[in-house]
This record gives sequence, C-alpha cells and structure tokens, in this order.
Amino acid sequence: MIREPLHAPVAHLIRGGVVEGVHYGSVVVLGADGAVRFQLGDTEAAFYPRSALKPVQAVAMLRAGLPLDGELLSLTAASHSGEERHLAGTRRILELAGLGEDDLRNVPDLPFDPVVREAWVREGRLPSRLAQNCSGKHAAMLYTAKLNGWSLDDYLDPAHPLQQAIAEIVEDLTGQRIAQVTVDGCGAPLFAVSLQGLARAAARIVTAPPGTPEARVADAMREHAEMASGSGRDVAALMRAVPGLLTKDGFEGVQVAALPDGRAVAVKISDGADRARIPVAAAALARCGVDPAALAEFATGPLLGGGAVVGGVRPAPALTDDVLAATTAGAAYA
Repeated sequence: MIREPLHAPVAHLIRGGVVEGVHYGSVVVLGADGAVRFQLGDTEAAFYPRSALKPVQAVAMLRAGLPLDGELLSLTAASHSGEERHLAGTRRILELAGLGEDDLRNVPDLPFDPVVREAWVREGRLPSRLAQNCSGKHAAMLYTAKLNGWSLDDYLDPAHPLQQAIAEIVEDLTGQRIAQVTVDGCGAPLFAVSLQGLARAAARIVTAPPGTPEARVADAMREHAEMASGSGRDVAALMRAVPGLLTKDGFEGVQVAALPDGRAVAVKISDGADRARIPVAAAALARCGVDPAALAEFATGPLLGGGAVVGGVRPAPALTDDVLAATTAGAAYA
C-alpha cells in the first residue's frame, strides 16, 4: 500500500494583503553532490511525475536506438502546445519511421495552447492524435519500436519491450524502484517514483558526458525550448532566463529543473494547481543558488480584481525564509 503524502503549505494566494487560500505540496532541492539541501513537505512518498518524466523516457528511447537529435528530440520529450511546428515535427518523426498518424495510439485532443485551440475550433478542426500534447513522444515510441522489430499496435502495453526498456531507465536514473504503474492521460504507462528520485534523474541527465543519450536530451531541450513546450510557455521562458537550466513541467502541478553542475529541484503541488507551480519552482531554484533577479518574472502569479492586480500567488514563507523548513516525519519511500 502506497502511503498518502504528508504535504505542507508551499504557496499562498494573497488578495488585498489577506491570505485567501493556501496551496499544499512538496519541494526538494539537491546540491551538486546529490545530497538533499532543502526539503519541504513529503519528498520521499511515491507520486506520479506525469509529463515531467518525459526527458527520462526520451533517454530510454535513445538508449534503445532512436536516432533523433535537435528539434525532433526536443519534441520527443515535449508536452507541446499544438502549434504547426509541433504537428509538422511529429509528422516528420512518423515519416522517418515509415508510419502515419493512424499508427499513433495516444488519445485525440485539441491543441493545448488556448490561442491555438480557439483558432483550431474556429476553423472547424476536430480533435486529433497529432494535436494532442504528447504526440511527439508517441511518434518517437513508434519509431523506436519499429527500429527494434517490436510490435507496433500494442506499444503502450506496460509489458511491451519498449515500455520495459523505459521502466528500466526510469529506475536507473531515479536510483529507486518503481512503486506503481498506471496509465497517463495520453495512454502511455506512467511510473510512480519519489520527488527526490525525479530530481536525481534530472541531475543525472544534465551532468552526463557529452554525446551520451542523457546529454543529447538535455542539449536538445535547452536549445529548442519552444519545441519542448511552445511559444509563450513558462517552461521555455524559464530555460531562456537561467543559462544552462533544463526544466520540464507535468500535469497536476509538477515541475523538475536541473542546472549543469547537478543542482536540481522538484516540485509537486498537491491539488494540481498550475498557478502555484512556477512561483514555487522559482523559489526552489533561488534556494538552489540561482540569482533571484533572473527569477523575478516567475516569482509570483498575479491575481486580478475588477481587472486590476490586487494580489497574487506567492511562495509560502517556509520556502523564502532563511531558516531551513521542517521536513515530514513520515516513513521513507519504499
């Protein structure tokens, strides 16, 4: 039985100087040596990283022979916005595999970006597998399976050789066994690890020697940040603001980030609130030693009242105070 995480307050919703709401969650900061330098909440409980695990999945596919780099590799690790470049890139991966959109097994959806989605609807376009934000990953999964002579129709089955290979690399990079396997929103297997394990995996990816699968994924995502997310997305903006930073978001309030020397952070907002994700991640990166000036635009999310800014979402004092926050006394990850 996987225990319930013992989360702590990580963000306050402040309106007119009054704390109107509190977001609970957990945060971990790792030093360059891999040691925990700061933790708040429950960083050892098993949880689902959602799309924040995509860089690890991309590493696994490269280790299994996927011959992608640059924009297409960044798209492999993407939760993309559904822009035309994302659709074109996914088509290109499928073409390289000798496959088509009908071979994809992710769920049909409208584009993730609100502006792109609205334009899509106005044009009368229907949900498609190509537009769904995980289509780049799925195309790469098909390509990897094709190259290895594995079956294609069932490439999402957890027992499929592709998913077994991915699970092996998840355990390798996180340094812990997978606690539970379920199905992600796109239909792919989803692996439960701890917040510390997720941060450790990101650190191992950014510190790997040049030319390794890990380094290739980090380079591709940093050099083509909009391909890994989309125009105007906070993930791309954060990578541009902090030199050398690799970061990835995930649904249900997840964020992971790592600096070139191996310092890393991972965040989980317990209620899945996206509005708290980036302010909390920015505070964690400041704890990690990143210049707060580089993080200023991410430090709070504005709250409007009558069209004017009357407050915002801000990290809880335990994250921003100099005193190290107390950690949960719960049982360790198992």
